[in-house]
Amino acid sequence: MFRYIALSICIFSLSACSTVPITGRSQLNLIPGSSMLSMSLQQYDTFLKEHKVSTNMEQTQMVKRVGAKIQHAVERYFASSGLKEQLDNYKWEFNLVEDKQVNAWCMPGGKVVVYTGILPIAIDDAGLAVVMGHEIAHAIAEHGNERMSQGLLAQVGGTALSTALATKSPATQQLWMSVYGVGAQYGAIMPYGRMQESEADHLGLVFMTMAGYDPNVAISFWERMAAQKGGKAPAEFLSTHPSDATRIANIKRLIPEVISKYAVHH
Repeated sequence: MFRYIALSICIFSLSACSTVPITGRSQLNLIPGSSMLSMSLQQYDTFLKEHKVSTNMEQTQMVKRVGAKIQHAVERYFASSGLKEQLDNYKWEFNLVEDKQVNAWCMPGGKVVVYTGILPIAIDDAGLAVVMGHEIAHAIAEHGNERMSQGLLAQVGGTALSTALATKSPATQQLWMSVYGVGAQYGAIMPYGRMQESEADHLGLVFMTMAGYDPNVAISFWERMAAQKGGKAPAEFLSTHPSDATRIANIKRLIPEVISKYAVHH
């Protein structure tokens, strides 16, 4: 049913349709980029005020160092693809937050948070590049917009969509929080689809490779993540993701092509 609605909207409003970089997949994004960015700035600032930003300088510098390298890789890709203007309003920021959760996320505009709980599994810069490349890829691919568009259509219907966005109603704000999972009080995070997850793996591999990291590290990272679960309920970072075996197999399949196209040659 949703596919029919999405197709109808795409036919009558071509501006609602966009294309994911690298993969070329068409997607339905009903929310103006300016609205996504303004909500991102507001919610990110609120989150940082309500959570403890790490004072561990070594770990914080690692997050900022890796984040900057992924950022520059993204900017190079967009510039070389004639898409530079799509990043014009990005205000990149990378913060490490004291939290035992094995998690990380990126909002529109390059607003990134890494939780300290994921660092022992990342181990080093390259492992962290897997994490941050994946999360930044979700933002670059506008997966949040895609999820919010689906959620708003289900929540208010097409006719009330413009009103919901213009007023930024509590329901719209709550949907934003559920999409990005930045407030536990809002309940379960709205899951990414498996297609979006695989897409983020693909884009993340490209960006980390362009940043000078070895994409083969992604295999050992996801193996550590699988081992970390140990039969327990999956971490938030893994809760809606493809099975470990499927993910690792897909990554192994993608690596040769990614290296041949995007590896940094010295």
